[in-house]
Amino acid sequence: MYPNLYFFLKEALGIEPWGFTQYINTFGLLVAIAFVVAAVILSKELKRREESGLLSPMEETIVVGKPASKSELLFNLVFGFIVGYKILGVFLNDSHVNPQDYIFSSKGSLVGGLILGGLFSWLKYHEKKKQALAKPEERKVKVYPHERVGDITVYAAIAGFIGAKVFDNLENWDRFIQDPIGNLLAPSGLTFYGGLILASVTIIFFAKRKKIGIRHLIDSAAPALMIAYAIGRMGCHFSGDGDWGIFNTAYKVSETNTIELATPADFDKSLLEYPEYTRQLVAEYGSIDNIPHASFEGSSFLPNWFWAYNFPHNVNGVGVPMKDCVGNYCAQLSPPVFPTTLYEIIATTLLFILLWSLRKRIVAPGRMFGLYLMLNGIERFLIEKIRVNSTYNLLGMHPTQAELISVLLFLFGAWLWVDSGRKFTLNTK
Repeated sequence: MYPNLYFFLKEALGIEPWGFTQYINTFGLLVAIAFVVAAVILSKELKRREESGLLSPMEETIVVGKPASKSELLFNLVFGFIVGYKILGVFLNDSHVNPQDYIFSSKGSLVGGLILGGLFSWLKYHEKKKQALAKPEERKVKVYPHERVGDITVYAAIAGFIGAKVFDNLENWDRFIQDPIGNLLAPSGLTFYGGLILASVTIIFFAKRKKIGIRHLIDSAAPALMIAYAIGRMGCHFSGDGDWGIFNTAYKVSETNTIELATPADFDKSLLEYPEYTRQLVAEYGSIDNIPHASFEGSSFLPNWFWAYNFPHNVNGVGVPMKDCVGNYCAQLSPPVFPTTLYEIIATTLLFILLWSLRKRIVAPGRMFGLYLMLNGIERFLIEKIRVNSTYNLLGMHPTQAELISVLLFLFGAWLWVDSGRKFTLNTK
């Protein structure tokens, strides 16, 4: 596992990386890449629909030639100060710090904040001064939907993070009520469906205000959302952020940290060998008997770690101590678990390829997004069967939050598929 870029460069390339690479977290880096890739794909698909006459620009009146306003300078000053106070604070800190804990704490660099705040404010002033006219004038411009992808991405990122954080705390209510503020501000703990739902609502309101065809917009976003999910899951997998499956007791972790076949007695043996970790599991699940696990020996055609993985150096520090490991991130899981993040990476990448190949064939507006919801719902529902998650007592059944939402999204996707086809047929008669 690679909790940060330092671990990746050191293990993959066999070099001693620069010290600053330890501050570049793997999960955050891949989530950022996911947003960039999604924005590129969304922009490409919106352009295609514009060229086909399916989407039209909106005429807006803008004022050009005005110098920077006080509010613009103040916004850049405050934004730059926050970024400098936190981000530069990590690098200027004399001692080793955990970047996530540092950013979500009250600590920071006053000097870094003032430097970056002043720089951002000056850059805005300088940019506006170069464009200034003797007499500012109003101009009418046509703004195409693909030109709003930057705004859409920012709104989706903010709303998505809030939604993911809120839904995670709803899913883990017992943990939340013990420390509400700490859990809301914690860098870990994000639920994809919460982010998807709140981001979708936000973007729909934005699209209505900018007169963008909503069904064409969500259809364009469907492949982008699928590949973004795949890349985001790469962040979960390579950092080992806890989104793994239940224990697979058909395998065990050897003394050399490799995955080997196990006997039925090895599961109990591993629990006895590390009593502190076992106590944590018992505290979470109530008793040893309630610890979720399954025994599944996969095909020898694939390596053992495909069926069971120990997530060494995981970013959450969960599990048992690793031998001959010094410093941070020296924990691994034992027994190993189903690497559900790896399965989701493979599944959603294949689903992205499917959606991308069908985008020109599915012509009824809304159907592409309906298909996305159904495929995503099926994929997530199935993976929940071997994934660690809190469950609810519902009419004698015990579904997880993700299972409930995935069923609702599948049903909504099916309705959208049928409704979109019906409306398209009526409009083409």
